[in-house]
Amino acid sequence: MSDETQAANSGSDRPAVLMPAPTAWPFAMALGTALTFAGLLTDVSVSVLGAILTISGAVGWFRQVLPHEQHESIPVEPEEPARVLPPREVTRISVAQEIQRAWLPLKIYPIAAGVKGGLAGGVAMAVLAGLYGLIFYHSVWYPINLLAGSLYSQSATPTVKEMLHFHLGWFLFALGMHITMCLLVGLLFGAMLPLLPRRPVLLGGVIGPLLWTGLLYHVIGYVNPLLDERINWWWFAASQAAFGIVAGLVVVRQNKVWTAENLPLALRAGIEAPGLMEEHEGEGEDNKR
Repeated sequence: MSDETQAANSGSDRPAVLMPAPTAWPFAMALGTALTFAGLLTDVSVSVLGAILTISGAVGWFRQVLPHEQHESIPVEPEEPARVLPPREVTRISVAQEIQRAWLPLKIYPIAAGVKGGLAGGVAMAVLAGLYGLIFYHSVWYPINLLAGSLYSQSATPTVKEMLHFHLGWFLFALGMHITMCLLVGLLFGAMLPLLPRRPVLLGGVIGPLLWTGLLYHVIGYVNPLLDERINWWWFAASQAAFGIVAGLVVVRQNKVWTAENLPLALRAGIEAPGLMEEHEGEGEDNKR
């Protein structure tokens, strides 16, 4: 095979490889064999044609491989070697070894601060609601009875005159609903404090009232139809702003705590760890004894 390859290369300067010459005789032989057996089911003439093709294909195929196999010269096109790109270098910032990566912010207000702010804001909101009732209806009980509007059915909606007086059941229901909503909003406010750790008054006095008022504007009709019918949205938005401002001021007065990511695992798990946690009073004296 090497001699034939050299013979193929001797005729031209371009490198070439000797390959078996292509032939169609095997296809003719296979077709003839298929026709031969198909004629057994159809007609004898089909078998005769098939036998002729089979013999012709076999003779033609044997003449190409006997006594020497026929070859053809296939020129070889050398391929260019793949370009090897040098690896990109990443510029690394040199940082002093004593500086460690830290989570930002390092200190945040606890969620309990948001709950305290929610309760304080609820008091401010109640004061404004009572002031609204005194100014427009000369009764502090009107906004309280209006808040309890989800108790009334469509056929038993009280009149404005009835809502100007005190009703113990309505008062207890409105008080429970108001305290529950203040706790939930305060909890949400405390959870959102890490978003604006330096501006709790902005979060509570502007962003929070806008989101909360927009949400209630669309769902209040399903929860309290009477409140949706008689509510003063401008006064309601002002009371929400007062709620958020008071809640933010209360949060500002609370002490910040370290983020949990910066604390050791022992502290986060509440395990007594000497050197990491402060010793309880009297514990150190007992150990010395």
